[in-house]
Amino acid sequence: MLCHCHWQKDRRALTLIVVHGLEGSSESQYMLGIARNGLAAGMNVVRMNQRNCGGMDHCAPTLYNSSRSADVAAVARNLVENDRIPGFVLIGFSMGGNLVLKLAGEWGSDGPAEFRGVAAVCPAVNLAAGADALHEPANRIYEYYFLLQLFRRFRRKVRLFPGDFDASRLRGVKTLREFDDRVTAHYCGFTGADDYYARAAAANVVSRIARPALVIHATNDPFVRILAETRQALLSNHNVTYVETDDGGHCAFVGACDGDSAYDGRWAEREVVEFAKQFR
Repeated sequence: MLCHCHWQKDRRALTLIVVHGLEGSSESQYMLGIARNGLAAGMNVVRMNQRNCGGMDHCAPTLYNSSRSADVAAVARNLVENDRIPGFVLIGFSMGGNLVLKLAGEWGSDGPAEFRGVAAVCPAVNLAAGADALHEPANRIYEYYFLLQLFRRFRRKVRLFPGDFDASRLRGVKTLREFDDRVTAHYCGFTGADDYYARAAAANVVSRIARPALVIHATNDPFVRILAETRQALLSNHNVTYVETDDGGHCAFVGACDGDSAYDGRWAEREVVEFAKQFR
């Protein structure tokens, strides 16, 4: 996994570990926005590429997916042990939001002493509901985009590791659920898409989050769905601040500049950094 690390002169500053969404990378606009805001606020920022992302397809015959919260934990552990950071906050967008909330829930009260909090924007915590929403007629353009990118990546993996991957598994795949059933689940240790979605969803563990958490979701998000029971689990956890706005779409929250010349109008990126400031 390739991480771009932006350090303050004094590395003892709080570190933000930021994780992108499906088919994003460390170069996604929201990742760069967190880097700008975090650095300006006196924090270190680590823009983490998930496996395969950021030009790293050639490094390992494995696929990234929504279950790999252990990869985020490995990055955090590396920063603590090798860079001696005294504290970190996890931040994730969409699929990355699922990963950081999943890890926070898995850690529960046993997380590293350096783990201060977690923030997620439009987290895909109910994976099955999100995959089904992507297939709705109004969202097919999003599904086509994701499938185009995923097909390209998988074919690249086939070229790089012909003995590990079989391109024929893409035949007949027309939905994200079918891709996850025939490719993701097959190569990542799940019995099928249903098993993958059920086991990888952060919804299973959000009730166990034991550090301060911020979750931002928009009711008009076109394809991320937070089911009623998951929303209730978030609201019932006193460690979680759950913010649901009417507008914002999918990771596209825009707010008035309020006279602040340094504010670029990207509301969610500002809010998660403001949340992290309490731990400096």
